[in-house]
Amino acid sequence: MNKTYELGEFLITTDSEKVNVDVVNELLAKSYWAEKRNKEIIEKFIKSSLCFSLYHLDKQIGFARVVTDYITFGYIRDVFIHEDYRSKGLGKWLIDCVVSHPDIKDIERLMLATKDAQGFYKYHGFSELGKPEAFMERLNIISAM
Repeated sequence: MNKTYELGEFLITTDSEKVNVDVVNELLAKSYWAEKRNKEIIEKFIKSSLCFSLYHLDKQIGFARVVTDYITFGYIRDVFIHEDYRSKGLGKWLIDCVVSHPDIKDIERLMLATKDAQGFYKYHGFSELGKPEAFMERLNIISAM
């Protein structure tokens, strides 16, 4: 279900047709987790994720996506706010929109990984893994980002 959220001059939409792939590509290239992703990869993950695009007027300035089955599991990925718009509460609003989205708010487990923003996400109800020993991962070194 596509949703739109408004806050003054800012808008968040979940319409994946409105994602500016060039902006997402440019901003993720500056991140520590996705600097090696290319435009083709970004186009593919947009098609298979619930995307949240943040705009100031007509300019995309933020993005987040959820990889999910919409029932039991969701994984928040690729959250960013353009550096010119940080410290204005927009990241908080973006994550509020993600976790309250009707297709996400009632799933069993919503997860994310972060190198340094644990405090930010705790504000939104996230916590460390209750049983980290129960979780495993398999990395494909070539495409792991």
